[in-house]
Amino acid sequence: MSKILIIEDEAAIRRVLAKIISEENDTYYVEEAEDGLLGIEMIKNNDYDLVLCDIKMPKMDGVEVLEKAKKIKPEIPIVMISGHGDLDTAVNTMRLGAFDYISKPPDLNRLLNTVRNALDNKVLVVENKRLKKKVSKSYQMVGESAAISGIKDIIEKVANTDARVFITGPNGTGKELVAHWLHEKSARVKAPMIEVNCAAIPSELIESELFGHVKGSFTGANKDRAGKFEAANGGTLFLDEIGDMSLSAQAKVLRALQESRISRVGSDSDIKVDVRIIAATNKNVQKEISAGRFREDLYHRLAVILIKVPALNDRREDIPLLVRFFADKIAAAQGTPEKMFSPEAIVLLQEQNWTGNIRELRNVIERLIILGEKEVSANDIKLFASK
Repeated sequence: MSKILIIEDEAAIRRVLAKIISEENDTYYVEEAEDGLLGIEMIKNNDYDLVLCDIKMPKMDGVEVLEKAKKIKPEIPIVMISGHGDLDTAVNTMRLGAFDYISKPPDLNRLLNTVRNALDNKVLVVENKRLKKKVSKSYQMVGESAAISGIKDIIEKVANTDARVFITGPNGTGKELVAHWLHEKSARVKAPMIEVNCAAIPSELIESELFGHVKGSFTGANKDRAGKFEAANGGTLFLDEIGDMSLSAQAKVLRALQESRISRVGSDSDIKVDVRIIAATNKNVQKEISAGRFREDLYHRLAVILIKVPALNDRREDIPLLVRFFADKIAAAQGTPEKMFSPEAIVLLQEQNWTGNIRELRNVIERLIILGEKEVSANDIKLFASK
């Protein structure tokens, strides 16, 4: 059932609109408001799938209704109803977030098409939000230790800027989680976040992967291809394990940062890009610089903000929260009942030496959920988790 609100001060027009919409589809349920003030109250107290709103009304005009409604329920599509003299205003309401506008007297086909399109759009908006929440949940940073709280504070201060961030920490500590949080809390969140694992790409292909190439530039280049910088335009480029990048590629990345331009392999022309760079590595960067394997000038370009992600052994107080988080997540994914962990089991997990960090802990929790008893006990830890 789709719930539709019509806000219109002329009773005759309200009745016509309500009749046309109700008779079109028996799943459309229509309610009416005779002025903007009442309409806003009804929007506050009800969940509507669509609002049709007149522009010229007493007490509160349609433009004000639109602005207030978008603050209260931003996901509701609002279609403005305009008289002939209101068309300029109607067009302006589109800039303020209106889905569409309909002229008086309403054309039957135009009205019904607009209603259908607006309701379809509402479904898409809600689904996108649901998926985004699902994605965000998969990148949660779990923990209340001083180290993790400090990282969260830095993210809150830095995320909405374009400052480059350099993340360090051992393998498996969650450096990619920090990168995702920075992107999702930034003004670039509607644009893509593109990830490149520099350690997984052969050195002879990394430049093509980052900057793209033109047809015939090397063996196997059968067509022009855009690189990750272009794919991330307007968004975020996450260079994971940047310590493994070749010096040649480092030089090109440095130029891209300096000039906001890249050139595809084999091309003489430049392409302007607007990309925020987040980089991460598990290596000791200062040692890599001293050994001549990492450019110091690139490091200083990248490391405007430094974030060090601690090893799990350095934040053992977070293990109970991490255990509960992974246990719930794994049980939901497998469709199995949630398992509790005894206090003794948690203590033993906190005493383990977690050389593989968060990644290792997650694997151990999954093993315990599969093999352990209804309540995971200290004995289960000794059998299935102890090293």
